[in-house]
Amino acid sequence: MRHKIAVIAIGGNSLIKHREKQTVEDQYNAICETIRHLVDLVELGYQLVITHGNGPQVGFIMLRSEIARDQIGLHIVPLSSCVADTQGAIGLQIQQALTDELEKRNLAARAVTIVTQVEVSPTDPGFVKPAKPIGEFYAKEKLPKLKEHHPEWILKEDSNRGYRRVVASPLPEKIVEENAVVALLENDFHVIAAGGGGVPVVRSDIGLTSVDAVIDKDKTASLLASNLNAPLLVISTAVEQVMLNFGTEKATGLGQVNVQEMQRFLEDGHFAPGSMAPKIEAAIDFIKNGGKKVIITNPEHIGDAIRQGKGTQIIP
Repeated sequence: MRHKIAVIAIGGNSLIKHREKQTVEDQYNAICETIRHLVDLVELGYQLVITHGNGPQVGFIMLRSEIARDQIGLHIVPLSSCVADTQGAIGLQIQQALTDELEKRNLAARAVTIVTQVEVSPTDPGFVKPAKPIGEFYAKEKLPKLKEHHPEWILKEDSNRGYRRVVASPLPEKIVEENAVVALLENDFHVIAAGGGGVPVVRSDIGLTSVDAVIDKDKTASLLASNLNAPLLVISTAVEQVMLNFGTEKATGLGQVNVQEMQRFLEDGHFAPGSMAPKIEAAIDFIKNGGKKVIITNPEHIGDAIRQGKGTQIIP
């Protein structure tokens, strides 16, 4: 690889900016806006590996699947297939937007998407107590029918908004297609990989088998960045900076922070589970595994973060 590698985890705000703008066309327009900021990194000499979230899109596929089953008896789409489907569809949009923007700036326009499997442990504690909500909210009166159709589902009330299916969220252990990512990078491609955290698979005597689970995309991005010896991990999110005391009058933005300080803030409970905390955990893991810098910021400040130190910058 002849360039510096930047691994970038795109958050959901880069795909769906408003509840009223959720169509495929809306998502593509949002991606194009984000990609314009990411190509600033290419102009600064970086080769990109892009991962992305897929929570709402998986929810859409699951809802369509439920409606099709109820209306015409069509089979249900497994969660692992939903993840693979979104990797292809969202990856294509990122690939198209990235190629177009590179061409506009007279940069080498070589981008490709890999449907990526990520190996997890069958004994991961997450499988014992599944807690990751996915899909739609269901009214309590629908539970008997859901349990009849899906006896294997675990349904839990979510924030008084209804019941949702919960699944395991195991830690990523191995990126199955990592060698393919490396080969493409060595041939000067920008790569979109491990969307949605990757399709979770477990290894057994018969080979790799998909499992119904959701891997945190930022933790997969951290593992991929470490394995590629990338100096930079960028976690794109909805806020310009990570905040201490978020949502209170004492809210304070974090600029440059060393990894020991960030570990202390995490242990002190400053970051919400399922929201900012997994991003901070992923950042800490990357730095402890030899990474040089993690930037956490919103898409429009990524270029400024590199050039002027904007956003939150976590260093060794």
